[in-house]
Amino acid sequence: MVYMVKDSEDFNSKLEAAGDQLVVVDFFATWCGPCKVIAPKLEEFQNKYADKIVVVKVDVDECEELAAQYNIASMPTFLFIKKKEVVAQFSGANAEKLENFIQQHSG
Repeated sequence: MVYMVKDSEDFNSKLEAAGDQLVVVDFFATWCGPCKVIAPKLEEFQNKYADKIVVVKVDVDECEELAAQYNIASMPTFLFIKKKEVVAQFSGANAEKLENFIQQHSG
């Protein structure tokens, strides 16, 4: 399941609930073309790696404070968080790179 967070409190509770699982955070915007392109692949990866990852989506227009906290300048930007620590990040709608990062950091 892909979670859409509504605020910082919701985001932090998702990180807490993830435990040792990798949290893949998708910072996106509803008006962002590349974000719309990558969204189905992200859902596919959530299903494929369901036992290893938690996917959290953050709308940068709805959660501006979270976007600022993580210095998000372009969309989509993916953060990979393990045990509440950012272990990697990249920007762009590159499905192959996204899957490689998931495989690399979910083990």
